[in-house]
Amino acid sequence: MKTRFADWWSTSGTVDRGAYALIGILGFALKHNLDRLVARFGFHRPWDLFNYWIPVRDVARITELPRSEATFLGTMVALALPFIWVGVALTMKRLRSAGLPPQLVALFFVPFLNLFFFLVLCLLPARHDDSPRESRKQAFLLRIVPDSAVGSAAIAMLITVPIGVGATVFASRWLMNYGWGLFVALPFTLGLSAALIYGIRQPRSLGGCVWVACLSTLLLGGALLGLALEGLFCLIMAFPIALPLSILGGVCAYAVQKRRWFQREAPAFLSVLLLFVPGVELTEHAASIAPPVYMVRTAIDVQAPPERVWHQVVAFSEIGPPQELLFRAGVAYPIRAEMHGQGAGAERHCVFSTGAFVEPIEVWDEPRLLKFSVTENPAPMEEWTPYKRVKPPHLHGFLVSQGGQFLLTPLPNGGTRLEGTTWYKHGLWPGSYWRLWSDAIIHRIHLRVLNHIRNEVEKDPQLSMNQ
Repeated sequence: MKTRFADWWSTSGTVDRGAYALIGILGFALKHNLDRLVARFGFHRPWDLFNYWIPVRDVARITELPRSEATFLGTMVALALPFIWVGVALTMKRLRSAGLPPQLVALFFVPFLNLFFFLVLCLLPARHDDSPRESRKQAFLLRIVPDSAVGSAAIAMLITVPIGVGATVFASRWLMNYGWGLFVALPFTLGLSAALIYGIRQPRSLGGCVWVACLSTLLLGGALLGLALEGLFCLIMAFPIALPLSILGGVCAYAVQKRRWFQREAPAFLSVLLLFVPGVELTEHAASIAPPVYMVRTAIDVQAPPERVWHQVVAFSEIGPPQELLFRAGVAYPIRAEMHGQGAGAERHCVFSTGAFVEPIEVWDEPRLLKFSVTENPAPMEEWTPYKRVKPPHLHGFLVSQGGQFLLTPLPNGGTRLEGTTWYKHGLWPGSYWRLWSDAIIHRIHLRVLNHIRNEVEKDPQLSMNQ
């Protein structure tokens, strides 16, 4: 197929994979060298491949750009516009040639994923290309999927669950990333892919698609547990967000499998779809968004004056074995507090079931306020697992206490309002979902300590407010 220069600017028509690959590679080489020349000689700064994802550094918002940075960025965007238009036009042509939905052109703008997208489009044959290789590819996929519902569901699990394990390992072990790619993109894509394979031979019912989508996510959790990659408690916390997304994927697959183009283009569609998850994971890793600091505050009333409560706050005695299911399930719980020294600059050790928090004292305002920072954090939990021990990366550095305080406020009846506060951050996304769990856990930790302090103060008649 001959391609004229004037055709590059039009979105109508088609382009074959060879011309698309050649124009794409030559266009990128031309653009990169043009960018390097403009950046070096026009703005006296280096320019390499990674600048396409992070053109300027150390700026949180575009509104905070200095004038020189704004001028540079505006120039680079202006240079990119004609290349972007040609890229979009050719990608639309290539999608039409490969028989894929034109909406997939949106992947052209997704960082990192667009590289995989370009590679896939360079490899996919044209829709009208009936070469023996294409026939063998499609025949192979259709041949391994049985007509029966049970058989097609089994093949869907055999294909998608190992891919899900690989995507999980890629995000958590290689990229050290627990975010949108792992907890949102993966369950949705896994459910969608499993249900699509389930319906590749013939359209299936909505209930069947949803059932297969959920089963893929449940089996992925079982595989992660069986391979000692995750513990049961963390999987239980992930399922409330993962299962609804899997269901959504199953519903989408139910709609897609009815399209006439699906059975013909299923291999190409699934190939592009499965690249979505690592693309999101890589984008998150490159963005490296700093997690916000959250605050949890818990208060109780103690029937004793602040002077009596203070001594237990500074270094509370040992707490008995936990009765709460949360702590018995493996979440770290406080045991005792030890004080080394006195006053600001002293060091408090709050001993938990997994180790000790090291807490240098910042404010010692007896008997009103004890405020401290945290310089060492133990693991937040011990996982439930059939193995002796598992060590997923999220147990180290993903839930970090920044500091805390105890505030003692006198009450009119002679008692004390005892308030505990913790400032912390976690590197899990979506942050709003995981904060529901972390806030609840820290609140239960507060209550375990505060209730123990109250019980210790009030059980001694000499410390009671009635004396």
